Amino acid sequence: MTTTERITQTVPLVRVSGVWHVTGTRVPLDSVIFAYKQGATPEEISEQFTSVALGDLYAVIAYYLHNKDEVERYLAERAAQRAETRREIESRWEPTGVREKLLARRRDS
Repeated sequence: MTTTERITQTVPLVRVSGVWHVTGTRVPLDSVIFAYKQGATPEEISEQFTSVALGDLYAVIAYYLHNKDEVERYLAERAAQRAETRREIESRWEPTGVREKLLARRRDS
């Protein structure tokens, strides 16, 4: 009789205030997956996010590849949240001409 051993690894992700981050960093899952989908390798992503260990990037990308539907749903929810936040901010404050107003304020002071 043969025995089978299974090695499991914890995915280095933690959810803080509804946002998944690479454990021990402030790097959101969204940023890692966006870079990966743009064609960046884990090594290139680690150059962008130096606080994330290369092994953790590989683990996060592997998790994404094994759970694509679930992660894509999460990313779509996050995109909708960002769009709603932007709409709320812009409804209270018009961003058009901000640079010019700031430059004029600097000149006047």
